[in-house]
Amino acid sequence: MQSKTHTTTDRHGYSLRFSPFEANYLLLATSQLYGLAGGGSLFLLSQNATSDGQSPNLSELCRLEWSDGLFDVAWCPYAADVAATASGDGSLQIWSGLDAEAAEGQETPKQPLICLQEHKNEIYSLDWGEQWNYHTLLSASWDRTLKLWDCNRQHSITTFVGHSDLIYCAKFSPLIANLFASVSTDGQLNLWNSLDFAGKPLMSIEAHASEVLACDWSHFDRNILVTGGSDGLIRGWDLRKMRTHVFELYSGEFAVRRLACSPHSSTVLASANYDFTTRIWNLERGESPQEINEQHTEFVCGLDWNPHRAHQLADCGWDSLANVYTPKCLIQDGAA
Repeated sequence: MQSKTHTTTDRHGYSLRFSPFEANYLLLATSQLYGLAGGGSLFLLSQNATSDGQSPNLSELCRLEWSDGLFDVAWCPYAADVAATASGDGSLQIWSGLDAEAAEGQETPKQPLICLQEHKNEIYSLDWGEQWNYHTLLSASWDRTLKLWDCNRQHSITTFVGHSDLIYCAKFSPLIANLFASVSTDGQLNLWNSLDFAGKPLMSIEAHASEVLACDWSHFDRNILVTGGSDGLIRGWDLRKMRTHVFELYSGEFAVRRLACSPHSSTVLASANYDFTTRIWNLERGESPQEINEQHTEFVCGLDWNPHRAHQLADCGWDSLANVYTPKCLIQDGAA
């Protein structure tokens, strides 16, 4: 397996996202001192093949600094050079000039276009609405609330209250308008209607008997979503029968930090884990991982599939390393 890599010295990786517009671009959100103290940096990285067809390491196009750690990042779905970050100081930042042309001309603004500040604690999850909600940002915080924002307004639209502990992840459904899910260290999976300004969950279930750190939606079946917990379990859920999970995968004794359903295959799923691994799963092939990648020497925190290149995956971790690669099992299957 050939990987493109980038090392962010003294910055520890928390999240990374491929551009929805440009196959070679990805953003990497990092923090100093493992996110416990210090500032944060946002890196715009590029992967470009050399003239002989070889794939060199990732190149850094630009780097932006914030006064607190950056824990998540999301590209704007309608402007190719705009993205948002989530910070340890409880604020969201919207940045512009995130492209090669601005970076090469040193025209990328060093300060965000706007800073949205309402949360009282760290924001650990950020999602920018797609299809039906292009101007809508969703933030999830350790202050136990979620907030819905219009990126053109300074103040939030709605505050959602329904978790009793730290919220780690919240995601819009890619296939059902105005529906989003959230998970928390209270063990709950909550479903919400973004148009319900009362800010109460549609449904709340005990997803795990431990902390839940990750969730994601299927890109193919509107009814399916997955959760990952500190119990090392990945569970699948069906909106039509939420009393119990429809499948369960065991990822080991350490926590599942992030999940990513493949946009290229309805049965493929990746997990980033606190045992320093990234695991590839294929639900058609049973309950064991099809591949375990051990490229990191610290917690793996960030994970994303490239929407433009079949089965290309990126991950990042606390070891300051970001990787871009295609898992061997997907190449061997003739899927890439």
